[in-house]
Amino acid sequence: MTLHRSIRILGAATGRGAGDVGCQSGPEALRRGGFVSRLAQRGLDASWEATLRIAPHGDTLPAVRDLSTRLSRRVHGLLARGGTPLVLGGDHSCAIGTWTGVAAATRPRGALGLIWIDAHMDAHLPHTSPSGNLHGMPLACLLGHGEEALVSVAGSAALRSEHVCLVGVRSFESGEAELLARLGVRVIFMDEVRRRGLADAMQEAHAIATHGTAGFGVTFDLDALDPEDAPGVGTPEASGIRQHELVPELAPLGADRRLMALEIAEYNPLRDQAGRTAAVVEAVALAVLGVPAARIAAGAMRLAA
Repeated sequence: MTLHRSIRILGAATGRGAGDVGCQSGPEALRRGGFVSRLAQRGLDASWEATLRIAPHGDTLPAVRDLSTRLSRRVHGLLARGGTPLVLGGDHSCAIGTWTGVAAATRPRGALGLIWIDAHMDAHLPHTSPSGNLHGMPLACLLGHGEEALVSVAGSAALRSEHVCLVGVRSFESGEAELLARLGVRVIFMDEVRRRGLADAMQEAHAIATHGTAGFGVTFDLDALDPEDAPGVGTPEASGIRQHELVPELAPLGADRRLMALEIAEYNPLRDQAGRTAAVVEAVALAVLGVPAARIAAGAMRLAA
């Protein structure tokens, strides 16, 4: 049975945290493409609340901080009114705003857990990042490390390391790996996913995010998937998770009443091919938000026809 959730969608139209700014067009491309109506056709109570945009000029750091602050407040407000936020990026620096807002809403009842599905660790500090791109730093900031202007969006660390699990990582630098190892964050690398099976890896991630927490969330960077399934991303990495493997393993998350929010980041419509990546966004959203796999597949067949 599908849980009733009031899905309230926020677009985070930012590309300034990335090397390729094309993903700033992602949220509006999805909205104009009928994303909300297709969620509704699968039985979800969904509405598009707003698309938040980043300042187009000036220094990047204060612009990202401003967007993160506004996004955090909007997410917190949606949760306070009983909604389930679905944040669509934009580059993954949007995670700073999304999860500080969810953590603030959860804090009166306890800690927040987070499943981070990504090809990358996104845990750089300014001095460990080869590019300096802010979309490579959000997890470090959420754990209370890195750029003070971004860490301070939450006032302090939004997440505790023992409640975070990364899945699908296969591209990273030593500095961020050393930080996460020192903090004790569980990272399930892609080779381990292949060895154990994705179902087992996702079960562990779910257990970590729900043990000793009041609720949990899921942040999904589309580059976690193999580029064959999701070409519309700014930083594709070969040998990723396949869509047909992932979507069924998201069902237990959608069936859990403790799910607080979902974030899907890094959709770049300028790099998409025949709408394949947009279709992935829809399939992941449906699965995490509790739509049975058979209904997702039936809808996909109707679209293909």
